[in-house]
Amino acid sequence: MSLLGKNSLEALRTLAFSENPGLQQSAALYYLHLSQHLISQLTEEHLEPYYALLQSSDVEVQQMSSLSLVNFLLEGNINRDLVVQMGLLEPILELLELGDSTVQCNSCACIMTLAASESNREAITSVGGVIPLLALANSYDPRVQQNAAGAILNLTQSEWIQQVLCREGALPVLTLLLESPDSEVQYYSCTALSNLAVNSHHHEAMLRTGEGFLLRTLISLLSSSVEKVSSQACVCLRNLAVSVHIQADIIAMDVLPQLLSLLASSSTDVQQASIALLWKLSQHPGNQDTLTCAEMLNTLGKLLLTHKADPVLVGHAACIIKNLILPQNMQRIMESSCSEGLLYTILSPDVQEEPLHYVIACLAELAKHEGSAFHMLQWMDESLIKCLVKLAGQLQHTEPSFQAASIIQHVICHEKVRSLLKCHIKEIQCYLMNFLTHQEIRFQQLGISTVCKLQEGLIQCPVKFIKRIFLGHILNWCERL
Repeated sequence: MSLLGKNSLEALRTLAFSENPGLQQSAALYYLHLSQHLISQLTEEHLEPYYALLQSSDVEVQQMSSLSLVNFLLEGNINRDLVVQMGLLEPILELLELGDSTVQCNSCACIMTLAASESNREAITSVGGVIPLLALANSYDPRVQQNAAGAILNLTQSEWIQQVLCREGALPVLTLLLESPDSEVQYYSCTALSNLAVNSHHHEAMLRTGEGFLLRTLISLLSSSVEKVSSQACVCLRNLAVSVHIQADIIAMDVLPQLLSLLASSSTDVQQASIALLWKLSQHPGNQDTLTCAEMLNTLGKLLLTHKADPVLVGHAACIIKNLILPQNMQRIMESSCSEGLLYTILSPDVQEEPLHYVIACLAELAKHEGSAFHMLQWMDESLIKCLVKLAGQLQHTEPSFQAASIIQHVICHEKVRSLLKCHIKEIQCYLMNFLTHQEIRFQQLGISTVCKLQEGLIQCPVKFIKRIFLGHILNWCERL
């Protein structure tokens, strides 16, 4: 007789809908065995006996039937949406409120798996699934607590359900779960809080618990030996660090040592999460002096030198350095490996377009400072100059083109650079012509300034070329008038 044949189905129905607990146990045991060996989809007809099994008064039947249903869902033998459409959600939720921890554990796992579907999340919330899940998140049974936290996490993926969760008291529950000894519970609760923190309207309520309790707990999780926990703590802090006050509070809690440790992690996810948080913190002027320490700057420089193909690390590192470029910080930046890392990054064939734009913008900002521009000269060679000239000529990329030309303009007064530029004079003439006929005044001004410096440095441009440049510039202004 086939495991899924017609005769088997009729027998299961008879056993499941019987009022005899022993017969129901036989049906539940059959489903449990089937869930461990089935490699195909379970039909709608084979789900019908679960109506009776999930509502059985026998604890063993509840345990086995809920466990088999979890197995089917996890293995993909059952369509998640079909379970809800057939009306099995209500019996599953009723099991949450029974006293047996195994039944609660299994039913929470069912809800967690079902809640991976958007339509199911709404159904779970609509029939009152939030309150029992929050209650079980405080369970003394770690299995129950873990699955309840996982179910709540999946529910936080809906903006509407986030409102319901906050209204029903989820924030203090999730915050306290961060201190759980179970790393899975920590991860689930931290990720749920990260999802909630995406909406800044929740921030006031989230930070209201204790005096900085949430921030302190998240910062302590940065030191977790479980990479996904420390990574998610970074994400949650980054989502919370919207206002300058929160950014300042996080820095004041001595977060820098943990961030430096995470940036040196062998995990790409951890590095990316920590550098994204660091970028957020670097936006507040009050934090910039603390962040401009030798260890931090050298770490950023090293990341640029060793992770050129990682767009997240390269882009954020460049943006952080750019945020820290202030007159009082220039000496520390020059003494670090930041300039070297930035300059070598633009030469890399592995660097992607978007992070390259951030790197060029950062270098252009550094070049505005005379001491920094002079400091860059030690890495200036034929390949680097060629790269900058090429980028300046790519006007289809407006900002990188302008920033590359700006770097050239700031270093052109040095003999080494003038010597290197001589063999690229035709390419320079070409982009200068485009700059001086550009609609934006800043391009015109940069073009004029560059031509003047070229002449001052005795890099001879053809007379006709210079006349054509300035005539075109004058005509352009006349047209505007």
